[in-house]
Amino acid sequence: MSIARIPVATPGAAVAASLRTSLRGRRLTLDDLVLALVAQGMVGEADIAAIRRVPGQTGRAMHPLETLAEARLRIASGERIGELLTPDALAEWLAGQTGLGYFHIDPLKVDFTRIADVMSSAYATRYGILPVEVRGNDILVATCEPGLDDWVASIEKATRKAVRRVIANPRDIERYTVEFYNLARSVKGASRINHGGAANNFEQLIQLGAQIASGARAIDQNDAHIVQIVDWLWQYAFEQRASDIHLEPKRDIGIVRFRIDGVLHQVYQVPVAVMTAMVARVKLLGRMDVVEKRRPLDGRIKTKTPGGLEVELRLSTLPTAFGEKLVMRIFDPEVLVRDFAALGFGDDDAARWTGMTARPHGIILVTGPTGSGKTTTLYSTLKLLATDEVNVCTVEDPIEMVEPAFNQMQVQHGIDLSFADGVRALMRQDPDIIMVGEIRDLETAETAIQAALTGHLVLSTLHTNDAPSAISRLLELGVPAYLLNATLLGVLAQRLVRTLCPECKRPASADERLTDDAWNEFIAPWKAAPPAQVFRPVGCLECRMTGYHGRSGIYELLVMSERLKALVHDKPDIAALRQAAIREGMRPLRVGGARKVAHGVTTFEEVLKCVPPADATD
Repeated sequence: MSIARIPVATPGAAVAASLRTSLRGRRLTLDDLVLALVAQGMVGEADIAAIRRVPGQTGRAMHPLETLAEARLRIASGERIGELLTPDALAEWLAGQTGLGYFHIDPLKVDFTRIADVMSSAYATRYGILPVEVRGNDILVATCEPGLDDWVASIEKATRKAVRRVIANPRDIERYTVEFYNLARSVKGASRINHGGAANNFEQLIQLGAQIASGARAIDQNDAHIVQIVDWLWQYAFEQRASDIHLEPKRDIGIVRFRIDGVLHQVYQVPVAVMTAMVARVKLLGRMDVVEKRRPLDGRIKTKTPGGLEVELRLSTLPTAFGEKLVMRIFDPEVLVRDFAALGFGDDDAARWTGMTARPHGIILVTGPTGSGKTTTLYSTLKLLATDEVNVCTVEDPIEMVEPAFNQMQVQHGIDLSFADGVRALMRQDPDIIMVGEIRDLETAETAIQAALTGHLVLSTLHTNDAPSAISRLLELGVPAYLLNATLLGVLAQRLVRTLCPECKRPASADERLTDDAWNEFIAPWKAAPPAQVFRPVGCLECRMTGYHGRSGIYELLVMSERLKALVHDKPDIAALRQAAIREGMRPLRVGGARKVAHGVTTFEEVLKCVPPADATD
């Protein structure tokens, strides 16, 4: 590797102009990049030795941007001093030097079916370019060779659209050129098999004899095209940290949506016939009845991520006006090895929760709406309790995650195996700890209480707004107050809030902070000084420009005491019970959320979206 003579420091604008002039009509070289970076003071001469030591890759020529990134250099001066020069950072810098825009290729935002119509895969590979967006009369084309533009005129003539070049990470261009074109080929291939036939829906227009005349056949779920599409869909869902995948048939198109950090994002559109085959493929893998489309079905799949980690997918279908809707909930087994701090527990709540779950018998309830992390909390707790000395049994509907440390049983309504029947069966299995998926009726509540009275620790879930409301809910079901006082150990209410991306969050300005009055009103009746500093979301590549990355729990833990038991009777005053619980050490959900804000974990807006309003708990 030869590196030209290093020039003296030169103004950035002059370096950029010189680089643009020298690159006209030729490919980028490593010398071009190093000279410009050193001239602008972004790297030092000592870094040249690190660049020389970068090994080449067998069978593959590395782009100069990749070679620089492999050297793992850091910016030597300026406002961004110490920042690592990643491939994306270098591509963004190059875009600024050459006057072209920078584009980060997000596979969930690229309509691969449209870009495949712009140019062939062979043409894109030949010039190292990739169409990434088609809008109106413009085509956005990503390249990593700013000096080469002889292909622009040909594309503009063929498409009758204006081409706008942008700089992108060369690794992304190489990877997604292969993946996008393969996927587009699979979707078009599958569509040709069906000749555009529509799936059954309530508004379907029947053309008599059309399919017979054309010789069309329905897409089979085992077609190679469909297999590839489904495998690719899972791969990207795992990479993007999706918790749910939605396949939704509409009148004229099928919609694919991912839920990421609790928020749904529409990511793709595919022909309805292709989506029907995708649903059939997933149902086949989940050992579900592929033919049955008139009633909801449940199933599960165990597979591996591209990184080799095992994940479980829980499947649920729903017949809709335009066909079967399929939701795949993704369960990450790694949640079972997380400690309470990783789940979002504070030190005091973690200690109280651990002490409560260490009790030999009684009932512990976890409450919150669907998607608030109740299952994760219970599974993580049971995983810690499931030692060789105890027998942990669960009855669930359905089994969320298969865990070898538990003895898990699934409710079967078709054969009259309910939660109550399951608990009664488990009582004869010499259990120490029983987890009941959900207390929905009086019968289940009574069997759970009976299990607790006979010396077992019972954990279960309930749907209420907050912890004290769980007591009134059980009383409304018909559970006598004296049995609650005898068995209930405590109630944990929880929510999940999106956490700020640590890579891009910024301190809030004075105008963005809450006033002291607003802070005190938010956390009343808990008195605490407002935080000196709070943070705001910004958005970067790590968080997909959302400003948030991951989620954390906020908790409200009510531990039953003799003083609280005295307030539990047939018609309890929940407001008085709540105030007494606060005096006993319970921190309301709003206070838990405020503490997350004060520690820079999340924002007030996120907390307000998740916690119940003040009038719902006061």
